[in-house]
Amino acid sequence: MWGGRFAAGPSAIMREINASIPFDKALWRQDVAASKAHVAMLGARGIVAAEDAATISVGLDQVAAEYEANGVPVDFDLEDIHMTTESRLAELIGPVAGRLHTARSRNDQVATDFRLWVREACEQADAGLHALQVALVTRAGEHAGSIMPGFTHLQTAQPVTLGHHLMAYYEMAARDRSRFADARARMNKCPLGAAALAGTGFPIDRAMTAQALGFDGPTANSLDSVSDRDFALDYLQAAAQCSLHLSRLAEEMIIWASQPFGFVTLPDSLSTGSSIMPQKKNPDAAELVRGHSGRVIGCLTALMITMKGLPLAYSKDMQDDKSPVFEAASLLALSIAAMTGMVAEATFRTPRMRAAAELGYATATDLADWLVRQADVPFREAHHITGSAVKLAESRGVALDQLPLGDLKAIDARIDDRVFAALSVESSVAARTSYGGTAPAEVCKRVAEARVVLGLDGEGS
Repeated sequence: MWGGRFAAGPSAIMREINASIPFDKALWRQDVAASKAHVAMLGARGIVAAEDAATISVGLDQVAAEYEANGVPVDFDLEDIHMTTESRLAELIGPVAGRLHTARSRNDQVATDFRLWVREACEQADAGLHALQVALVTRAGEHAGSIMPGFTHLQTAQPVTLGHHLMAYYEMAARDRSRFADARARMNKCPLGAAALAGTGFPIDRAMTAQALGFDGPTANSLDSVSDRDFALDYLQAAAQCSLHLSRLAEEMIIWASQPFGFVTLPDSLSTGSSIMPQKKNPDAAELVRGHSGRVIGCLTALMITMKGLPLAYSKDMQDDKSPVFEAASLLALSIAAMTGMVAEATFRTPRMRAAAELGYATATDLADWLVRQADVPFREAHHITGSAVKLAESRGVALDQLPLGDLKAIDARIDDRVFAALSVESSVAARTSYGGTAPAEVCKRVAEARVVLGLDGEGS
């Protein structure tokens, strides 16, 4: 490849460090598609004879068929997927293959291929998250009225419903989908035709190639076109945030499946045993999802540091842009699939959840709210009164609603027997009717809305 410029070939070290074919072979579909779009444009513009363009296009189809059947051969001398494809094309159709590279560079070629790949990765993440949302909404609908403790600081705070809890993750997934959609929209400009860095003197039609590849149009600056990796960083940032949400859900499943909690039994298909302790059922899939989030964040950090000091335009450092994106996409897809299966197949132990909700004086806020509503007590004063009631109940080892009315009146005379209707966990959750609250009626409304958005009932996506 370099014979016209260098008298000697590359050293073995240079040959290995310079080659990207071991990982960029993953771009072969995008490389063939972009090459076909490019040669079609060259033929249409008369830059390459029509018959040569047709021959090249047929040859590219044959190369693609070979890759599909046998994989991409790895030859370090050919360096990357671009030269590997062009070399095989030349073997199949002869010297006319050399016309394919007219009016383009590997710089705009890889920028286009990689952008196409990342665009598809955004679409795949969106599809996976849609499936996760379906699982969350389905289980939330089943458990709109199932009572469990809500936590702050991992301490019992107020009763909520399991459906409400699951719908919190639906909202997180919705924001994740929006981030991938935004990233896809921003990256949907085509670098092809920017050539090495300055554009080309050939009368190419960049709008034609952009349209053929499904882009909204060509990129506007040739220097930026070949040096931009914002699109990869956008994807990784969305993937990192998504992995954080998945990790939080995984952590909850791990905690809930532990014996002290006992809120959930995880599916056997996503659990493992112990080599020494026969009673163990380990939440390994959830733990791996939790661990994968760190690796995805590492991928984002790696590419950010690679790009932080690069002058315009292309530098060889940018060859290291693909590995972290490929790794993150693989980890993210596995994590989404694992958590989707876990949510869909888990057995929620709702009696245990309800019993836990009755512990820890979870309805204390309901007593304070009752004092505000029924006795016109300022909330700060009601908070103090309630704290005294909790202290008394705690000293006797009973729940708030088990304290005699006389003892409650001794704390504050404005308390009457109507208070007991507010102190059950059922009354507590039913009272939270504000928009987005945990009341079963509200949860059912949000589930119904989500089902429409997801296309489960009517229009949506």
